[in-house]
Amino acid sequence: MAKKKKENWFKKLLRTVVVVYLLLILWQVASNIYSKLGTTHKIPTSEEWNLIVVNRWNEIPEDYSVELMELSNGQKVDSRIYPALQEMFDAAREDEIYMVVADGYRSMKMQQETMNEKVEEYKKRGYMNFIAEKMAEKWVAAPGTSEHQLGLAVDINADVQTYGWEVYGWLANHAHEYGFIQRYPEDKMKITGISYEPWHYRYVGEEAATEMYEKNLCLEEYIDSLK
Repeated sequence: MAKKKKENWFKKLLRTVVVVYLLLILWQVASNIYSKLGTTHKIPTSEEWNLIVVNRWNEIPEDYSVELMELSNGQKVDSRIYPALQEMFDAAREDEIYMVVADGYRSMKMQQETMNEKVEEYKKRGYMNFIAEKMAEKWVAAPGTSEHQLGLAVDINADVQTYGWEVYGWLANHAHEYGFIQRYPEDKMKITGISYEPWHYRYVGEEAATEMYEKNLCLEEYIDSLK
C-alpha cells in the first residue's frame, strides 16, 4: 500500500514538472512573438545625432561613429555631451549633491559582457537559461541596442558623501536643464522596453529635454510627437 502511494505521488510530481516545463516553453514562444511584433516600434533614424533612438526594436545605425572624451575616473562619453555633463555635475555640487558617472560608453564587447553577467546572475538564482536571458533583457539591452554604445548615456550614482535617493531626486528635477532625460521612467516600460532605471540618463539637448520633462514624455513619445 505504501509503495503504491509513493508511486502515485511520484506520478503527480512528474506531471507537475511536465506542466510547468510546457508553460515555460509557451512563455518563451509568447515572448518571441511579442518581440517580433515589436517591429511596429521601428523609428526612422533621426538626422539629429542627439535624438537617435536606440532600443530593443531600433539598433544602432551601421554607420554610427563616436569621438570619445575620457572622464577623470576612466569612464568615457561622446565628446559633444561632455560640456553639458560637466556643467550639470558642477551645479549638483553647488547644491551639495555629489555624483559619479558609474558607467558611460560601452563597446559591443563590453555590452555583451554586461549582458552575460546579468544572465549568470539569474542562473545562479536557479532560473533556467532561457528564462534568465529573458529576465536579463528587462535590465540590460542586447548588444547593438544599447544607448551606452552611442556614448550619449550615463549611469549616475551617488559618491561617498551623498545618498542614492538624493542623487536620483536631484537629477529628476534638474537634469533637463542641462539637456539630459531620465531615459527609462517607471511608467514608460512598455514603450521603452526597459525596466525603471533612476540612474540612467541620456543626452538629447536642452530644448528637447525640457519639453519632455514638462510633458512627461519618454524619447520614443517625443520623436513620435514631431511627426
